[in-house]
Amino acid sequence: MFRGSCLPAGSGERFAVATRTCRIYRRRMADSKKPSKKQPTAAPRALLLGVGLDSDGHQRVTKGKNFALVGGTQETHEAMTEKAIKINEHLQKRGKELHEVSREEFDDIAHRVGLRRDAPQDN
Repeated sequence: MFRGSCLPAGSGERFAVATRTCRIYRRRMADSKKPSKKQPTAAPRALLLGVGLDSDGHQRVTKGKNFALVGGTQETHEAMTEKAIKINEHLQKRGKELHEVSREEFDDIAHRVGLRRDAPQDN
């Protein structure tokens, strides 16, 4: 388990950030349709997805610019929300959108907002 980390989650275009009680994923989303000659190509998109792994019986869903957060206790959900907002603030300071940052930039931003990389556990 990675806690507070940015790590590849499959391919070079996917990232995951996890803490003990939540996970935040960043993934470039491909359009499901191929662009036709009549339709202009869609702009690239990216999304931070936070999933609270603990629960107190309440269903929590928060959506914002470039992020969606679900689950978790009130404390966990507030922490995920705070970090997602801070990530967006850092992106805005850099003048970039989420889909425009490199893996290294995203890792740097995640570290600045308080997420840190832990060594993976052996399976």
